[in-house]
Parts: sequence; structure tokens; C-alpha cells
Amino acid sequence: MRNIPTLVQRELGAYFLSPIAYIVTAIFLLACGLAFGLGTFVPGGEASLRSLLGQWVILILVFVLPMLTMRQLSEEFRNGTIETLMTTPTSETEVVIGKFLGAFMMFGVLMLSLLIYPIILAMFGPLDLTLLACNYLGLMLLGGLYLSVGLFFSACTKHQIVAVLLSFALLSMMTFASQGLAQQVPAGWIRVFLQHVSVATHFYDFVRGMVDLNHVVFFLSTTALFLYLTVKRLEMRRWQ
Repeated sequence: MRNIPTLVQRELGAYFLSPIAYIVTAIFLLACGLAFGLGTFVPGGEASLRSLLGQWVILILVFVLPMLTMRQLSEEFRNGTIETLMTTPTSETEVVIGKFLGAFMMFGVLMLSLLIYPIILAMFGPLDLTLLACNYLGLMLLGGLYLSVGLFFSACTKHQIVAVLLSFALLSMMTFASQGLAQQVPAGWIRVFLQHVSVATHFYDFVRGMVDLNHVVFFLSTTALFLYLTVKRLEMRRWQ
């Protein structure tokens, strides 16, 4: 695992040397700013982050985070640099972890930009720091899962647009479709299953200020599953 720091540095450099990081950041800041302004500063509205985090951020991240990962492996395949990378003493696991951590650090920068909103709210009343910490824990777990899904699809194709569209589709199903279906089907094991696989179901408790170990395990295990699938996909390409 000694090559991981070098790979992470390489990924971060690639982000800031391309327009991707700036475009994604601009889209994220604009969307969050509109959501905060329209959902919080309204007559009679609640002066909290509940609207932004509970309704809008999860939707924004479904569309924004796949843009961070779409080029990570797809571009390597298209440019042929993946062969050079794989001939160095670097394992598939190191490549995947390095790229994931690079994207996760970029995601962390986006999360830091959200701190402006609790600072604004603190000007109008006391801020619940415990709730804020719980909100951010949920966001970081959610972001890790979304990035792992995007990285997996980036490993499946050399076309960045295809990778981002497949990521959008699966994340929308995991986040919104499963939750919507769970509300439509009658009580039983099918509803329980749909609620369990729904990302939104696990995330919203963090927004309410509740840290449940089951939710933490869900996010960590699902993220690990997609990273594992990405490693296996790279191993398959080595033998093709």
C-alpha cells in the first residue's frame, strides 16, 4: 500500500489541472446556494439546515459526484495510460484506493464549502453543533458510497458520458426509486427489503441527529462492495 499516497497526489493534481473540479464545484455551490436561499430564508420558514440537507443535498450529490469519478478510470482506458500504470509495481487494489481517496478528498473540499450556511444561521440563533456533526457524518458516508459507485462504472467503460449516466441511473434507483416503491407496496418482506436498500432511508436519520450503527455499517459495507467490484473489474481487464 506504499504507492497509495503517490496515487492520491496524482489524482488531486489531475483534478485541478482539468476544468472538471472547477465545473463541479461551481454547479455544487450554485445548486446548494439556491436550495438554501429558497428553502430556508422564506417567511415563516424554519431557520435550520433541515431543508437543505434533508431534501436538496442528497439530490444534488446524485448528479454531482458521478462527475468527479467519470474520468478517473475511463480516461485511463481511452488514453491507454492504464497499461503503463498497471506495468508499474502497483496493484489493482492500490489503484482503486488511490483514486477513491483522491475523489473523496475533493468531495471533502465541497463539504467544507457548506460550512458557510451554518455560519449564516448562527447569526440568527444558537447552533446545535452535535446535530451539525451528525449531519456531516451522514454526508461523508453518503459521499463515499456515491463515489464508489461512480468509480465502479468508470472502470466499466472508456466513455465518460456512459459512466456518468450509468452512475446517475443506479444512484437514483438506490436513493429515490427504492424509497418510493417501499411506500407503495403493502407491508411485508418486500417493503422491508426496499427500505433496507434505500440510501435515503439510512441517510435521513443522520439529518434528524440520530447515529445508528446499522446505518453506518450499511454505508461502509456498500462502499466496500463497490470498491471490491471495481478492483475485480480492473483485474478482468488485465486478462482481456
